Amino acid sequence: MITIQVKLFATLRRYYADIGIGEAMAVELPEGATVGQLIEHLHLPTDEVKVIFVNSIVRQKDHPLADGDELGIFPAVGGG
Repeated sequence: MITIQVKLFATLRRYYADIGIGEAMAVELPEGATVGQLIEHLHLPTDEVKVIFVNSIVRQKDHPLADGDELGIFPAVGGG
């Protein structure tokens, strides 16, 4: 098993309302798990997840995770 730290941002936080703003949650996954498998594990709607940072680098859903990785998961962001 690996343990990663995950931060959810903006509207994705509503799926884990008990996590404070900017607070990371520890998630355990099997070795070799990918970003996409993490999103499934967290029961996040895949169509709402738009940007994923792994250790401050934008990654795709097929990126393999490693023990100690830090992730930021963002929905589409609008503004003007």
